[in-house]
Amino acid sequence: MLAKTGVQLFVLSSRLTPLRPALGNLCRQQLQELPQRKEVGTALWLQQTRGYAKGKDRKKEKGGKGKPVKVEINELHLRELINLDSLNAQMEKSVLQMKDDFIKNLSLRSTSGAIDTLRIKVDGAEHELQELAQISRKNPKTIIVNMIAFPQTIPDVLRAIEKSGMNLNPQQDGTTLFIPIPKVTKEHREHLSKNAKVLFLKYRDAIRDIQNSQIRKLKNKTDIGKDDVFAAQTQVTAIADKYIAEADKLLASKQKELLGEA
Repeated sequence: MLAKTGVQLFVLSSRLTPLRPALGNLCRQQLQELPQRKEVGTALWLQQTRGYAKGKDRKKEKGGKGKPVKVEINELHLRELINLDSLNAQMEKSVLQMKDDFIKNLSLRSTSGAIDTLRIKVDGAEHELQELAQISRKNPKTIIVNMIAFPQTIPDVLRAIEKSGMNLNPQQDGTTLFIPIPKVTKEHREHLSKNAKVLFLKYRDAIRDIQNSQIRKLKNKTDIGKDDVFAAQTQVTAIADKYIAEADKLLASKQKELLGEA
């Protein structure tokens, strides 16, 4: 029996001997290809995860210099989650108020009309200056504001004039304010242009506050999935960006006008 087994092993060994070089070559070939396959697998993994890049990496992938990605607004779906009309109305109101402030407070030659509608905050409520005082012109270079009807509001009026961005320096004489109209100089133009930027930043922040308030409301809803919340949040941000871009165009136009570049 042992002799027979020995013969069988010898025959099998003899048959495998010619195959050993081929098997060796095959193994060596597979070993050589192994690093290449590993690299290919790594590249595929990186390609799949590039979609999850954050921050600066995402900016580079999307166009180099942080170019914003265009977000499609799905109004039909968004209306199911938020009051879209109210959101648009609030943001549009900020842009219109900014435009109104530009017209009233940032003219090269301050007029009594601009002073008339200057908003004065008194005890938490807003009033136009013409509701609190008698406004007239002493001469083409001086505006007179008679505060005899509401003398207690003079500090509020002076504060509002100072913050109006019109570069006015009123002189008080009892209950009367004398407001010299500044000359149109290069410095005056530049000052008004800076004040236009200050007003823009004020209303830009107001739009962002509206955006953030809406996003907080979305996140507090328990009947909406995370994916829907994220999609709605992205669209709300895109809507805010649209109104801010509109305000930015108004700023650029106003600054050109004030600097004499229009």
